[in-house]
Amino acid sequence: MNASVRLVAVGRRIDGKGDFDTLERYVGRLQSEIGITPRALTIDPLSADWHSDLAKDHFRSGCAPIEAVCTAKQLILSGEEGAVLIRGKDLLRTGYTSSERREAMAIFDSEVPLMESYDQLASVFARQQGVSGASFIALRDALFENYWRTFSSCSLGAKRPAASWFNAVTPLFRGVDCANPVVDFEGAVLLVSQSVCRDMQLVDDVGVAVVAAESVTLEQDGPEAIEAIASYQHLKAVSNRLISEGLAPLSDLFERGQLKLDLYTCFPVVPLACLLATGIVDSADKLEAFLKHHPITQTGGMNLARAAWNNPALNGLISMFESLQQEPSATRSFGLVHGNGGLGYKQGLVLLG
Repeated sequence: MNASVRLVAVGRRIDGKGDFDTLERYVGRLQSEIGITPRALTIDPLSADWHSDLAKDHFRSGCAPIEAVCTAKQLILSGEEGAVLIRGKDLLRTGYTSSERREAMAIFDSEVPLMESYDQLASVFARQQGVSGASFIALRDALFENYWRTFSSCSLGAKRPAASWFNAVTPLFRGVDCANPVVDFEGAVLLVSQSVCRDMQLVDDVGVAVVAAESVTLEQDGPEAIEAIASYQHLKAVSNRLISEGLAPLSDLFERGQLKLDLYTCFPVVPLACLLATGIVDSADKLEAFLKHHPITQTGGMNLARAAWNNPALNGLISMFESLQQEPSATRSFGLVHGNGGLGYKQGLVLLG
């Protein structure tokens, strides 16, 4: 298990609430005490053309924050950088009109909208897993209740979405089941090497280790790739690579009570696939019981806790960092953060601990 990279500070602001005070203090110390300016990695906003070439050190898609952590880890372990700052900012509420948002979110060169594409993906996934339509609906409902239990426990005075959000918008999804994060979001995480921690005289329990980070990209995305994506064999491969450095299987960590989850929750098929592909749940017929007893997010998922466009996994990394920091260092758990890009052609996992 390689603990040579540490996530030491985070910052977040959602609809004007939150701050970057601690993170900026650490960046200031890096510059003043040891002369290091962190390498900046950027999560592209919605305004960046989905089909345009990526600029250097830029990442795009719902998996982008996980890919950025993978890159940061490589830069630090290779000795090329001592510190990396990953930042994402998207003002979805105030920076776009509703028509601009809809136009920019139409990412596929297809007549099938993103929401309907996910509905088709869910149907194929259910068929491949031997899950009936009625059973998938039950899983969909169990997922929302799972999110709601977490969100309501984290948010004093939380109110359930209005009744209209529980109306069907596709054959398989209701409004509450579909990602709709119209918020102004900005977030950042700071990763440093173990040697930089020593140079800054940070005690061992500052931050959390980036134990492992892996991602994969299939050659094709969109409605034409549904059969390949729905198998989620690429996500299973990412999970297998994640634990290849001598770490116990994720299912074992979870059974021991040593693993917290923050799964990507854009549409119900995605977190269900992650639970199965990682082996945390070993068969589809056990999913509903699992969801009734174990939280799969740290804050309540994308629709309730909110994060903008390419930033939900960045929000997940920040939330997991905060959750792990609240535990005594001697008994601290691991935290698994999942990212999903496009219709699912990109998959990534980060294990913090």
